Amino acid sequence: MDALEIAAEPNRRRLLHLLAGSEQAVSDLAAHFDVSRSAVSQHLLLLEKAGLVMARKEGRNRYYRLDPQGMGRLRDLVSQFWTNELDLLASDAAALAQRRGNQHQQHPDY
Repeated sequence: MDALEIAAEPNRRRLLHLLAGSEQAVSDLAAHFDVSRSAVSQHLLLLEKAGLVMARKEGRNRYYRLDPQGMGRLRDLVSQFWTNELDLLASDAAALAQRRGNQHQQHPDY
């Protein structure tokens, strides 16, 4: 499963933010959403399959927390993407500056 794609969905991203503080029960997490508890559970199941969260069962409750290894892999993916995008942006900016510099040399405004 593509962890970046899974985490990009707004409800799942919000779940990750909520779990950043501490482990929480599904019922506590569901209280933050307008969708059913079942829908929240489905989002959590996808996050678990993607390796971003871990679950444990205690009695009738299921508790979720972030998986540090999975979140580290996600951070690496985002970092790699971000670095590539910044490299492209820097390259485009340098090319634009060079074109502007060449135009200024050809037509100085004195």
